[in-house]
Amino acid sequence: MNFEGLKEYLADDALLLSEESRRVYECDALSAHRVMPGCVVLPSTVEQVQSILAYCYTNNIPVVARGAGTGLSGGAMPHEQGVLLSLAKFDQIIELDAKQKIARVQPGVRNLAISDAAKPYGLYYAPDPSSQIACTIGGNVAENSGGVHCLKYGLTVHNILQLKIVTIEGDLLTVGSHALDSPGYDLLALFTGSEGMLGVIVEVTVKLLPKPTFSRVLLAAFDDIENAGNSVASIIANGIIPAGLEMMDKAGVKAVEDFIHAGYPVEAEAILLCELDGSEQEVLLTIERVEGLLKEYGATEVRVARDEEESQRFWAGRKAAFPAVGRISPDYYCMDGTIPRKHIAKVLAKINKLSEKYQLAVVNVFHAGDGNLHPLILYDAAIPGELKRAEAFGSDILKLCIAVGGTITGEHGVGVEKINEMCVQFTEDELEQFHSVKAAFDQKGLLNPGKAVPTLNRCAEFGAMHVHAGKDKFPELERF
Repeated sequence: MNFEGLKEYLADDALLLSEESRRVYECDALSAHRVMPGCVVLPSTVEQVQSILAYCYTNNIPVVARGAGTGLSGGAMPHEQGVLLSLAKFDQIIELDAKQKIARVQPGVRNLAISDAAKPYGLYYAPDPSSQIACTIGGNVAENSGGVHCLKYGLTVHNILQLKIVTIEGDLLTVGSHALDSPGYDLLALFTGSEGMLGVIVEVTVKLLPKPTFSRVLLAAFDDIENAGNSVASIIANGIIPAGLEMMDKAGVKAVEDFIHAGYPVEAEAILLCELDGSEQEVLLTIERVEGLLKEYGATEVRVARDEEESQRFWAGRKAAFPAVGRISPDYYCMDGTIPRKHIAKVLAKINKLSEKYQLAVVNVFHAGDGNLHPLILYDAAIPGELKRAEAFGSDILKLCIAVGGTITGEHGVGVEKINEMCVQFTEDELEQFHSVKAAFDQKGLLNPGKAVPTLNRCAEFGAMHVHAGKDKFPELERF
């Protein structure tokens, strides 16, 4: 590939061609999959991004956009003959309008930095992935990220108003508007979660929300993980929508407590964290209702945070779950599937059986309120065959999610990690339609090739058929 022509548009230090400088970008947080990029570019202006993409289009060079590299599905894994386009220099908050409750930001702005900037105005940005201290808003849009408060306040798609995008031909498009709606097709929703396959995001307008006047977190301990799962469905069924509703099993609780000492009961088989917010009177009344439901479903202990400081400590434990698990295992494989809440107990029981089958431990940490599972499969990459067993275990978890009426991803995206399971979830006609949408924006298939949407040939090689075509065509699902 001719990367030398890119020197026309970039400073010398913004075009990385040496092996040493490119090595840093060979993977995202799914480090089991690595590819050395053909070259790395670090533009600092929209005009540079336009010129780079137009050059790549003319010369048929693949392009992979990259944010902070915190993605967990290999969505930012480079192409060995392509350009890795880093948006790290796009790190400015362009405008914060407290009266309109919006912020215009560049894609490299960290998620938490938006709330930090809005805090003096009593505002914040609601989606809060566990990696919010590092992950960037551009990546959040690409993956439609959620977080612990997405149950009540929605995913990224519910909290943005407008995007500016550069197409593979180098054109600058604006989709959405600063109003609540805009005419024409809802391209804003289409681009959100598109995993860098339709265009490169160069600006995002986000909604800001007023900070709740009062909030409290409840911590409930259970001596049976299925009781904990059933209590989640009960809370929602009773018309209570917590700001956050999170769950951890015993292994996760112990790992977190050893790491940051959040005050979790390590003897519990599972814990639930339930945050309620609103007016003080409303929250205090709802706490009584939730306490009653939790005890009805077998909670052995229910603690109500004494103040905001203790509430933050409870949440700090949940947000530290992934690094905490990293301390107890040489490697872990983080899955991301979503199921109907009513099946939480059943699916957790099945995951434990799969753990026995594959002889690999699993730590369950997930957004219980919206059924978004994050099982962490523990393995050691230095032991031959363990990574393949972990990947097979993860694939079975995703197929289980589909079998109970769920989906293979809640917020981490498909990337390269779940591309085979896309063959299970969707029909050939549906996959062809996805490819048609891709072709409408990127006819040459240069943006993030080989990610998110599998080819029909790949599905045939994988041997998978859409699950709703019948279990006779995909007999592996019978065991679920």
